[in-house]
Amino acid sequence: MNRLKLPGPDDHVRGNTDAPVTLIEYGDYECPYCGRAHPAILDALRRMGSSVRFVYRHFPLTEMHRHALQAAEAAEAAGAQGRFWDMHDLLYENQAALGLTDLYGYAAALGLDQGRFQADLATHAHLGKIERDFNSGVRSGVNGTPTLFIQGMRYEGSRDPDALTAALQSALGRAAA
Repeated sequence: MNRLKLPGPDDHVRGNTDAPVTLIEYGDYECPYCGRAHPAILDALRRMGSSVRFVYRHFPLTEMHRHALQAAEAAEAAGAQGRFWDMHDLLYENQAALGLTDLYGYAAALGLDQGRFQADLATHAHLGKIERDFNSGVRSGVNGTPTLFIQGMRYEGSRDPDALTAALQSALGRAAA
């Protein structure tokens, strides 16, 4: 089983930053499997409440998904304006529309500074962060998406909300012991 480093200052964290359990996803915004896992992850997080923090790390499979890297850059550009999770959710909810015009539309819908957003995409301002995420995934044995880790250990179970919640509850029990 592969182990990875728990969240650091470069990571995006959803939920209680001091939660006893951490769920990390390496994902690709254009990956259909990630798209199907997204609502299950949100459901499991809702069920677990403040006992779980969720970290998303980019793992764009650019050879298979031509918009994946650009979508990751859009999420980071939104994150630079404090709206990472809003853009993250929009990208997964609109996987069939990840072209540049679509991304600009999402940024406008979120009320982002359009000039700054477009400049960030044009200059690849956040590419280094995405590359660091990708490389950390490679070092941790990630070779596809979505890849999930619970408490630093790779989760190989089902991506349905019940199974994922059960695995998170089990990790919570171990953390409390």
